[in-house]
Amino acid sequence: MPSSAPGSVRTRYLRTDWGLYVAALGLSLVGALLVWSATHERVGAALTVRHLVNTTVGLTVAVLLVRVDVRWLRAAAPWAYLAGMVGLLVVLGPWGQTVNGSRSWLFLPGGFSLQPAELAKISLCIGLAMILASGRDPGRRPGAAEVLPAWVLGGVPVLLVLAQPDLGTAVVLAAMTVGVVATSGAAWWWTATAAAGTATAVVAAVRVPLLDRYQVDRLLAFADPSLDPEGIGYQTRQARIAIGSGGWEGTGLGSGPRTQGGYVPFQETDFVFSVAGEELGFWGAAGLVVLLGFLVMRALWVAVVTDDPFGRLVAVGVATWFAFQTFQNIAMNLGLVPVTGLPLPFVSYGGSSMLACWMAVGLLASAQHTGRRPTLVP
Repeated sequence: MPSSAPGSVRTRYLRTDWGLYVAALGLSLVGALLVWSATHERVGAALTVRHLVNTTVGLTVAVLLVRVDVRWLRAAAPWAYLAGMVGLLVVLGPWGQTVNGSRSWLFLPGGFSLQPAELAKISLCIGLAMILASGRDPGRRPGAAEVLPAWVLGGVPVLLVLAQPDLGTAVVLAAMTVGVVATSGAAWWWTATAAAGTATAVVAAVRVPLLDRYQVDRLLAFADPSLDPEGIGYQTRQARIAIGSGGWEGTGLGSGPRTQGGYVPFQETDFVFSVAGEELGFWGAAGLVVLLGFLVMRALWVAVVTDDPFGRLVAVGVATWFAFQTFQNIAMNLGLVPVTGLPLPFVSYGGSSMLACWMAVGLLASAQHTGRRPTLVP
């Protein structure tokens, strides 16, 4: 059984890659400044305080996860996955609340809210690792007995999230599934088939239509901005203007004309990168990209150095999640991809997203430790 002696716990903390925590904390604190700049004229410091509280809660959970032996994490994976799917089912029922056209929220007592789709990323990450790494000879490639159940595990949350509908999160979950299967050692054609299936599901969601009309309009306006220049295309146009006007050094925190004038809707959440581009300039926005890239590279490094197959796939899942969501968010701020409503990890305002991202950092810390059984010396 995994050791729980105080000495072993101290050793785990000493050997943890704290650079992950420092980078994530830096992003969260910069995010607090950007959230303040985007909202203080309307609501004062209220959202900034909540952002800092969310950061504190998430950091605490991530530090506690260092103590969790990867074998315990593997044993809890089925229950974590089921809990994530239950959350996605509950939000589609009578308790779910619709915000911005998506039935993806649960309103809790005390004024709190929860977005189960964010926590489903954690559930899927460890669920996929469990299916593809457990109960298999390490010298054998994953075959149909492992890959097909992994597709099912990935397909269930994708379909449930599309039913809300939330195309952005569904695509992140699908990308995570493809990324983990691709690095599990499975034959390349499994990955190609999964990627083709993901593309087919996205096209089907648009054409059925499973998405709401306003979401389809977002996709159409991206392909042809002239369809609705004052409506759907307004947000991305204002975001691009804000980013472009920042120049190299920016206008200064709290001094961006577009940000302070409230020209960019939802700027503290989906479009927080436009605040950085306008008020911190190219160098400030590039600094955010570097920190996010550092997190992705450190996650991949954990996958390389750990000798536990389950921990390796967990790290790959987190790296894929962070990389794809970061690309999607920044690209939609720049008008390179359609708007899908994804937050920028650690930076955007949002309690569920912040908690899920910090939990992912904790999972990386747990995966970093192999959790070998003690060698018995005769």
